[in-house]
Amino acid sequence: MGFVPSPDGSSSPSAPAPAAAAGASSPAAGPKAVDKETTAGVLFGIAAYGLWGLLPLYFFVLMPAGAVEIVANRVVWSLLFCALLITVTRAWSALAQALRNRAVFGSLALAALLIAVNWLTYTYGVTTGQAVEASLGYFINPLVSVLLGVFVLKEKLRPLQWAAVGIGFVAVGVLTYSYGKLPWIALTLAFSFGLYGFVKKRVGPRVDAVTSLSVETMVLAPFASATMIFLAATGTDTLTTQGPSHFWLLVASGVITAVPLLFFGASARRLPMTTIGLLQYCAPVLQFIIALVVFREAMTVDRWIGFGVVWLALAVLTVDMLGTARRNSVAKRAKRGT
Repeated sequence: MGFVPSPDGSSSPSAPAPAAAAGASSPAAGPKAVDKETTAGVLFGIAAYGLWGLLPLYFFVLMPAGAVEIVANRVVWSLLFCALLITVTRAWSALAQALRNRAVFGSLALAALLIAVNWLTYTYGVTTGQAVEASLGYFINPLVSVLLGVFVLKEKLRPLQWAAVGIGFVAVGVLTYSYGKLPWIALTLAFSFGLYGFVKKRVGPRVDAVTSLSVETMVLAPFASATMIFLAATGTDTLTTQGPSHFWLLVASGVITAVPLLFFGASARRLPMTTIGLLQYCAPVLQFIIALVVFREAMTVDRWIGFGVVWLALAVLTVDMLGTARRNSVAKRAKRGT
């Protein structure tokens, strides 16, 4: 599929690197400019996925706040932070245009509901000692994206893609046996995020990352605000009852939500989608390591086998992705040479 959604809310279509255009007018400086842009893109990508990978630690220090309160605060403070960014960048006209366009607003409203489900499920998983299963959701997300390509976009799968999907189904079976139930947290994360990426792809390049996040949080803000008021009225909130450090940590959720998204946008503009597709594995790898090393979650032998089968499916999918990218690159060079 032609997009790589981020774990926090954006999807970027493939686009030529800005340096490539500059190189056309200055051939001698072209390769160095491209290398510089590529390096910057990789660093931005590592920063984005690295920060998303470290999110479990952030949710851990927010305890005793629960998943609902964390997500409600995340929505409200993200909206305020986005308003600040839009003011600084003077992008209110872009936001107004997105709000006036019914197709764009409708798609972003649906995306908001999907990302809310994703955020709630992930936060619930981490705060209830199920961070391993939460990381599994982002491991299998690429397989779900392939399935959406078949059933929604009517794409034809290549043999290795079919193999990866088949191996993925085996992995779900193994993990279901291991957990004694369907790994619903992982499946909810994978499908909500896969559908979110599909919806964002339909919006395409008509909205930038900050405008997109602003509209999505605007849609969710009334519900989030009502939730915060209800928690405060019933005396079950932690925002104002756990001291100033806890208060500011929750307020910081706006920055923690938006900054990785901006890094991701900067990376996606500079790198081919194949590279972005490889970098996206950084987040669940970090989440998995944190769950084992920091949270000390148990991993039985059969769960290791299930995860191993998932990783095999991802290896097959990655081989197919790299091979396809190589063939496309050769074809483009051959076309330019004729």
